[in-house]
Amino acid sequence: MTEETITEILPPVRHWPALDLSGVDFDPVLTELMDEGPVTRIQLPNGEGWAWLVTRHDDVRMVANDPRFSREAVMDRPVTRLAPHFIPERGAVGFLDPPDHTRLRRSVAAALTSKGVERVRERSRRMLDELIDGLVRTGPPADLTAAVLSPFPIAVICELMGVPAADRHLMHTWTQLILSSSHGKEVSEKAKGEMGAYFSDLIALREGSTAEDVASLLGAAVGRDEVTLEEAVGLAVLLQIGGEAVTNNSGQMFYLLLTRPDLADRLRADPAIRPQAIDELLRFIPHRSAVGLSRIATEDVGIKGVRIRAGDAIYVSYLAANRDPAVFPHPETIDFLRSPNPHVSFGFGPHFCPGAMLARLESELLVDALLDRLPGLRLAVPPGEVPFRKGALIRGPEALPVTW
Repeated sequence: MTEETITEILPPVRHWPALDLSGVDFDPVLTELMDEGPVTRIQLPNGEGWAWLVTRHDDVRMVANDPRFSREAVMDRPVTRLAPHFIPERGAVGFLDPPDHTRLRRSVAAALTSKGVERVRERSRRMLDELIDGLVRTGPPADLTAAVLSPFPIAVICELMGVPAADRHLMHTWTQLILSSSHGKEVSEKAKGEMGAYFSDLIALREGSTAEDVASLLGAAVGRDEVTLEEAVGLAVLLQIGGEAVTNNSGQMFYLLLTRPDLADRLRADPAIRPQAIDELLRFIPHRSAVGLSRIATEDVGIKGVRIRAGDAIYVSYLAANRDPAVFPHPETIDFLRSPNPHVSFGFGPHFCPGAMLARLESELLVDALLDRLPGLRLAVPPGEVPFRKGALIRGPEALPVTW
């Protein structure tokens, strides 16, 4: 891009409140920002100043993958943000840039590849069957979130992490406190500290381990001096918390399937399309509120004729990228046969979600088990009465009342 085509006229700063949205409604403010242009400026409810926002699929992928935009540089900056409290741990993988980021991710890669995830498939399927057996025994009506969608991902991530079954409830409690913005900073930080102390002990116990779970892989990497214990703990906490994202994603997925019975009927009638359909549901559902973590430009960069100056904060919206009509024709339509489907629901670039394979496996198991074992599954209340999370960074139903 030549210097002449770069405009120095700054777009207005748009205030983006933290809206508590129900169902799978797309954020109206984000819709307006997408309409305003490919590069806009936003101010979120917390932090200071303003930040750039990119919403087009190609720009989102470029910023997420370009080393000129740094996560590490965010550490000491009061960047405008959604979360009321923001104290990233030094060395936490979400705030590292390559090569440190690459080194840390490599230490657990074996557990999160397709082969590593396949290792837990059968055990995961058995755990899910047990949960559904319990659901059927108790009989309708039931809260699908409490009975299946919450305990299942916890059990699976604990299995992958090497956390004993007896400690699953602890992990769940800490995760809820860390992810909620309504309890205040002290409560969230205390929970994060307690989970960190737990993993510090668990990883230290496994320094000579040859097992394949994440805590053992991290223990072995610490033992070989490839990562520090502090780095290993930060990564373990991130993976454990991330494991519960499936509860919210699958909650939104089933809310969608139960409020659109035509979609569920289609998946029952044609099981072969389920993996492709899950990709389309992952593209369509609004996973989070507003935007995630920002980056800082380390030099001047031109995007779509706008100069992003060195030191400026910038956000990408994966939700907006997933609705880019240039990449996804009729983005508001759920098309189970959409191909190609290059959605960015798991992020892009170095910070692509390490648990993507695991999340996909869990979604497939849930869709198979619930649609096949409960053919009459339907909502027990009108769609508008399904309670959705308030004051949370991640979107999803708090409860999903169902009958069958």
